[in-house]
Amino acid sequence: MTPREHFAALASGPDDAIDLGEAALWLAAEARPGLDVAHYLGRLDALADEVRPALQDAASEAARVRLLNRHLFEVHGFRGDRDAYYDPRNSFLDQVLDRKTGIPITLSVVYIEVARRVGLDAAGVNFPGHFLVRVGREPIIVDPFEGRLASRGECTVRLRAALGDEAELDDELLAPTPARRILLRMLSNLKAIYAGQKDFEAALGCCERSLMLFPDLPQELRDRGLMYHALDCPRPALGDLERYLELEPEGEGVDTIRRLVGELHANLPPIH
Repeated sequence: MTPREHFAALASGPDDAIDLGEAALWLAAEARPGLDVAHYLGRLDALADEVRPALQDAASEAARVRLLNRHLFEVHGFRGDRDAYYDPRNSFLDQVLDRKTGIPITLSVVYIEVARRVGLDAAGVNFPGHFLVRVGREPIIVDPFEGRLASRGECTVRLRAALGDEAELDDELLAPTPARRILLRMLSNLKAIYAGQKDFEAALGCCERSLMLFPDLPQELRDRGLMYHALDCPRPALGDLERYLELEPEGEGVDTIRRLVGELHANLPPIH
């Protein structure tokens, strides 16, 4: 099976059956031929095995989180990449494990996968502007990019920086994010990087895998159509853009898409 086929097989199952770490590694394997997924899953196991004995003696969940934070951020040195944030390697889980640096969402995947292996109830938080991790029901909020806990007050400050001074923090904003949504956000980050580099073929691949996770997702149909257009593939571009307009007939940017659809129809080459 190809990396894309492995990813598709995982994406086809129910959300709670998706192995987030494995799916993230197959996502990376498409750009990194020959990637040994089993080896990197073993690396996650090893990180958990190292810290498990210390956590067994901890008196509370908060104490276990502090010990895990020390293990990952101080002992192993995982940190946010401030110097080359948009380096594609920061979106590939194998490279984050090798280089010990990444962006919020990939560092969060490392944290979630290790935390779950040692029995902590960890989940991603699709927080505006900056992905986080929650542990437990209270919850305890961890910022893997900064390598520390994040208080509710800090979350409120970040929320208002992203959405405006009137925004209020509520529990819904800290709700657990399903694996499918985490993978979608990882692919969206990669798609933006590739499109910015004018690597439209790679960006197209991100759209295609996003649609494996969420078939008929309007923005991914739109973006796939735009990538096909950039690659001079008018017929598939037209199919995706027309489907997008069926699903999103109103909204920002639809007039531009309608004009493009008209141009594609006018210039469509005949079928021989």
